[in-house]
Amino acid sequence: MTIRNNVQSIEGIIANAQQSSALSSNDVTLICVSKYHSIDEANIVYDAGVRHFAENRAEGFQEKSAAMADDIVWHLIGTLQTRKVKDVINEIDYFHALDRLKLAKEIDKRADKVIKCFLQVNVSGEESKHGIAPTELDAFIEAVAEFPKVEIVGLMTMAPIDATDEEIHQYFANLRQLRDQVQALGKDYAPCQHLSMGMSGDYPIAVAEGADFVRVGSAIFNTETE
Repeated sequence: MTIRNNVQSIEGIIANAQQSSALSSNDVTLICVSKYHSIDEANIVYDAGVRHFAENRAEGFQEKSAAMADDIVWHLIGTLQTRKVKDVINEIDYFHALDRLKLAKEIDKRADKVIKCFLQVNVSGEESKHGIAPTELDAFIEAVAEFPKVEIVGLMTMAPIDATDEEIHQYFANLRQLRDQVQALGKDYAPCQHLSMGMSGDYPIAVAEGADFVRVGSAIFNTETE
């Protein structure tokens, strides 16, 4: 399987998951997680038609965004240190890991535009995971009102690596319900219409549970050729 074949296969699996679930979104965006991979490899994915790319480090983003096509939509998906905010925040299109008010404050301070942010929610309760606890979500949303350059466009989560399919369904369903809860608050700065969930091992389940952004890396690049 080549990288191009992998992309086509993943797109087909996404389409099948959409058709099989009444909860799925009509519009699912495949984000290529290009961290740990070369610019040449990422460009093969681009040539296969993918236009959304993600990096988890500021340095990786800066290197690839400078070398790749101008029409790419860039997502930053990793934990962002406050001292690195100024280096990348005005260059990215989406930030998927807002998990503390100190970071929201720094984004608001450094941004020249409104930044589309996903709140990272720790739905599984794992101590090793970053993210806001579900019980703290409403209060966090209220507090973000102080920062006009921060727009909460959705919620993001990651399922535990050792979770069963049934457990993953439940974690993703929980995030969908939390998204609906935030939407019901009716905050202009927190429309929260999107769900960023699902990676290489569980993106079909995420799509079935309503994800409209899936973050896929190894399933794209896992190939012996190309």
